Amino acid sequence: MAGTDHMASGPASGGLTAAQRRYMAVKRALDVVLAAAGLALCALPMAAAALAVALSAPGEPVLFRQTRLGRYEAPFTLYKFRSMTRDGRVTAVGRFLRASSMDELPQLAQVLTGTMSLIGPRPLVPQEEPIHALRRAAGVYCLRPGLTGLAQISGRDRVDGARKAALDKEYLDKLSFAQDWRIFRLTVGKVLRREDIVEK
Repeated sequence: MAGTDHMASGPASGGLTAAQRRYMAVKRALDVVLAAAGLALCALPMAAAALAVALSAPGEPVLFRQTRLGRYEAPFTLYKFRSMTRDGRVTAVGRFLRASSMDELPQLAQVLTGTMSLIGPRPLVPQEEPIHALRRAAGVYCLRPGLTGLAQISGRDRVDGARKAALDKEYLDKLSFAQDWRIFRLTVGKVLRREDIVEK
């Protein structure tokens, strides 16, 4: 059943090596330390973003909530700073938050609690079944979903679903600190240059 820890063994593990299984424990420790540091460093920018969102769309929630599928396909609520009004209009503040990726900052708290990881496959909505099926077959759901991942540094919004699933499998197959460090470095560069973002 989705969401149960016994699925970490067998096919759902994605065939991780002993070294990769050990790294999973290290990865979680790094997530806790880095997410806590990130929340401390970003406290003022997050407060400013929350205030700007509240002023740009009075009466609407500051945080956008959406159900996604996480580790072992367990559903969870993903949080972002709201960038749109209820009628679907992207606000000026929201456009800036999206372009700078600041809308994703509330997910640092979800990394801290263990719902997400700093790096891993991006969580999808339940309705994206074709991609879920590809991920399921590859064993990708043994991983926590990430704030960023291999697909995000390989095209982000410009990559189609099948390619994203293939990149998720590649990430799982090559799971290591070296790969995570590379993804982290390249993510920072892409965020600073605001690359591969498609306005919708």
